[in-house]
Amino acid sequence: MTAYPIVEHRYDVVVIGAGGAGLRATMGMALKGLKTACVTKVFPTRSHTVAAQGGMSAALGNMGEDDWRWHMYDTVKGSDWLGDQDAIEYMCREAMSCVLELEHQGVPFSRTEDGRIYQRSFGGMSTHFGKGTAQRTCAAADRTGHAILHTLYQQSLRHQAHFLVEYFALDLLMDEEGNCRGVLAWNLDDGSLHCLLAHTVVLATGGYGRTYFSCTSAHTCTGDGAGMAARAGLPLQDMEFIQFHPTGIYGAGCLITEGARGEGGYLSNSSGEHFMERYAPSARDLASRDVVSRAITMEVREGRGLGPEKDYVHLHLEHLDAELIEKRLPGISETARIFAGVDVIREPIPVQPTVHYNMGGVPTDLHGQVLTHAENGMRVVPGLYAIGEAACVSVHGANRLGSNSLLDLIVFGRAAAEHCAARLRPGAPHKAMPKGLLDPILEKFDKLRNASGEISTAELRREMQKIMQQNAAVFRNREILREGIEKLRRLWENMDDIKLTDRSLVWNTDLVESWELGNLLACAMVSIHSADNRTESRGAHAREDHPKRDDQDWLKHTLCWIDPESGRTRFAYRPVQLQPAEIDSIPPGKRVY
Repeated sequence: MTAYPIVEHRYDVVVIGAGGAGLRATMGMALKGLKTACVTKVFPTRSHTVAAQGGMSAALGNMGEDDWRWHMYDTVKGSDWLGDQDAIEYMCREAMSCVLELEHQGVPFSRTEDGRIYQRSFGGMSTHFGKGTAQRTCAAADRTGHAILHTLYQQSLRHQAHFLVEYFALDLLMDEEGNCRGVLAWNLDDGSLHCLLAHTVVLATGGYGRTYFSCTSAHTCTGDGAGMAARAGLPLQDMEFIQFHPTGIYGAGCLITEGARGEGGYLSNSSGEHFMERYAPSARDLASRDVVSRAITMEVREGRGLGPEKDYVHLHLEHLDAELIEKRLPGISETARIFAGVDVIREPIPVQPTVHYNMGGVPTDLHGQVLTHAENGMRVVPGLYAIGEAACVSVHGANRLGSNSLLDLIVFGRAAAEHCAARLRPGAPHKAMPKGLLDPILEKFDKLRNASGEISTAELRREMQKIMQQNAAVFRNREILREGIEKLRRLWENMDDIKLTDRSLVWNTDLVESWELGNLLACAMVSIHSADNRTESRGAHAREDHPKRDDQDWLKHTLCWIDPESGRTRFAYRPVQLQPAEIDSIPPGKRVY
């Protein structure tokens, strides 16, 4: 094995990822005096949170009456009762203070005429426990994620957080007792390897949308946190629940925010019919995302799609006032013009469902502490936290409501920062690092760097994405899922036959993408196995051979481990938390819109 020089650093906290969750945690920890490093493979303001358009939910009541309890009810119902109600209660109660905190830090929210934060309608959001329509989503035009990300980055710099920009996190440093001691990172600029020792490591690496061929995710969304956790012998939770956003631009996958329908947009089929009235008579185009995605898929299946292949539907904004579009949806207008060649003021946008969000991830408690399975339940993994889309706390359950994602990032990013600050003493000495802790990671890195097989990383990645697109899509059944499992298993075996032509350590994008592919394949395998294992339909997981929700057998979270060598999986389960901390629980009921 090649001998690699290692640069050693010591921090109180290392945050991996500089999206909304990672930056909120980084800022909060630096503010409390903890020596904090943020490791990010792209410049912070290029993290995928920058693409979040529609807004962040909070029951401020600026546009009409609202209550955090109604927000909680909508989130529990949206999750198809797989969300943990204590976590959902915490998120919805903290929402208002988190939004106001962001406002005070400098986020330029859109305003009402009297100067309050503007709020728009979003799918699945109601008043009076499902009886009215809520305007709950706090927006900065249609660039809310962009505004939040820039603000949090500036605030993190203000509080002297240390950023390791364009460093790629390879793997966690786990000692024999199962404690996380830090992370090994690779500086893409000069090729150096860095051992970052920390009392706490926070995974804020985002989702794994790039397991699919058509998705709204950036190319950086490669499930790095989930891959690192899986290789550390930790379970991943509820990975079968993958959200398809109903309105991705046809052929491009670029997102058209739900806020477009919140402002009055609607969907139509080849007959010009506003078909959502048949699927969701009350909420119509603002039903939850899984409901609208399945409705579009049914329209296409039954021959009412548009275009030469009859495989998309139309999203109409042309009936809206041009001034409103310019004020509230300027980014959507630009995106449609560039990627669909459409002027939204005059013609509809061709759209189809596309992979958008991962409800599953690394299991955590309300503070962001990573959990693993033990004989008497779940136990905390010392020194390791996970937040944002990389984590599963679980506030989204089987289906996330739109505008709850930005809320999740900020609420649990702040929660992790506060919990770490209460438990850690700034500048506390580090224990000696066990001998040989880096050896398995360096051996794997060296093997991949010198791979000289016959198959390119790009070929394997493209094949994986096609398999997931075809075999783990909006509708699923056992035959299709098991066909996908067999195809992915063959791909897993082909990882030993990867071909890398560049041996350098400096800006070797082929090596980066090969390591990312290992993370993606682990996520894909766990997701498709978990989908095959769950024999019911719930939220975003729609089984045609098991079309009904089964609370008797499946009102529980899936925990799945994957063997990093063989790719074999095993399962355990944990109960859904149906009891909030301070209010009555919301018992499982019919989920209709």
